[in-house]
Amino acid sequence: MIRKNPSGHLPVVHETAFVDPTAILCGKIIVEENVFIGPYAVIRADEVDEKGEMEAIVIGANSNIQDGVVIHCKAGGGVTIGNGTSIAHRSIVHGPCRVGDNVFVGFNSVLFNCTVGDGSVVRHNSVVEGCTVPPGFYIPSTANIHSDAELAGIERVTPDVSGFSESVAQANNELVRGYKRIRNEF
Repeated sequence: MIRKNPSGHLPVVHETAFVDPTAILCGKIIVEENVFIGPYAVIRADEVDEKGEMEAIVIGANSNIQDGVVIHCKAGGGVTIGNGTSIAHRSIVHGPCRVGDNVFVGFNSVLFNCTVGDGSVVRHNSVVEGCTVPPGFYIPSTANIHSDAELAGIERVTPDVSGFSESVAQANNELVRGYKRIRNEF
């Protein structure tokens, strides 16, 4: 479902993107080329700041927002998801937040008020809040990172982890084409 927010903003979805019919997109959202938005995802840009303004939620080209993901912004803050990024099932990305290009965010992870650098991996059931993850970092499963100081012991992304992230992005790009092809069969 694509709908306006109380401020009158309507999502803008590129014609090559696929949004599952069960997903909800509400408000000031920009979905770029070849994006896959899976079943029951909720992307909502509807809160304003003290001046009555809000930044957009932007989903970069060739990214995938998988089943049950929630993306929302607090008090007008924006969310940017870079190009070629995968946000896995049931994760929460709560703005203000910036997720770089070619990032993998694992199942049930939570990102809040943070920046995740290009090529980083946040594994399953992790929390990243109030910090800046530099490019190429690997946050292990079940980690809780709440400050830049806690990043000191974090590893760089290894080639095998990077390859997994790329395979997820590739699989979801193929899903965009497949679902677009059969969209009238729903």
